Amino acid sequence: MLLIAPVLILWMQIPQVNAQQISQIPQFLFLQEGENFTTYCNSSSTLPNLQWYKQRPGESPVLLMILAKGGEVKTEQRLTGRLGETRKHGSLHLAAAQLSDAGTYFCAG
Repeated sequence: MLLIAPVLILWMQIPQVNAQQISQIPQFLFLQEGENFTTYCNSSSTLPNLQWYKQRPGESPVLLMILAKGGEVKTEQRLTGRLGETRKHGSLHLAAAQLSDAGTYFCAG
């Protein structure tokens, strides 16, 4: 019996704002439904806040969450965002991916 599992493709966009270098790892990721993923955002300087967005092709970005305090952890449904104590590093974790989660995820500061 052949089993076909839907695959989610998640892209991460790497922005640069006013010479502030922001890198995001991984740059893209293939997942199957039910898998978890974490993406990391690193900045060359301290961020006033960390914003996480999701964008689907042909649509405007949707703000997922804003983290404003060093060490802050915020959970909204299956998403957990973290901002490091130094406010230079952050992460976004998605639990139990669903097909509707497919898209481009990116951070901004």
